[in-house]
Amino acid sequence: MRFHETPLHRVVLIELEPAQDERGSFARAFCEDEFACAGIAMRIKQVNLSHNACAGTLRGLHYQEAPYGESKVVQCVRGRVFDVVVDLRRDSPTYRRWHGVELAPQLRRMMFVPEGCAHGFLTLEDSTDLFYLMGNAFVPEAGRGVRWNDPAFQIEWPAKPLAMSARDASYPDFAP
Repeated sequence: MRFHETPLHRVVLIELEPAQDERGSFARAFCEDEFACAGIAMRIKQVNLSHNACAGTLRGLHYQEAPYGESKVVQCVRGRVFDVVVDLRRDSPTYRRWHGVELAPQLRRMMFVPEGCAHGFLTLEDSTDLFYLMGNAFVPEAGRGVRWNDPAFQIEWPAKPLAMSARDASYPDFAP
């Protein structure tokens, strides 16, 4: 694995390095020791799979309030998404900034999202699946979010969402 810094503090793009032969390929997607060497201390407490039937589906931007903050590693295992992280950590040098990248199986990369950042994605193809390694279990009463089109962040999505939950559409304007 290769770990690449992004414009957001401690948000990391992880590039898989598959070994290939006549059978196909094999790549390590998580190694606690390699992650720790890259400055990512993460113990996996939950694994999630998100299936999205249609292109244009937006999920997010979600996070969990402290003390239930969750770090996560997100990988698109089928289809394509525009994956977005928003830095909501008040003490971060990149507070209120966002970063987005395309994730797809053929790109062989994942996004590490630290605690205190909101995460979401827009599907770019039908039948898109995302696989999540979670550093904390989901706690419904700690679940929070910020709106995908909140003017406080000015996220440049590649397309307007066609489907999202009522909750995701109704988050109020961000109050710093």
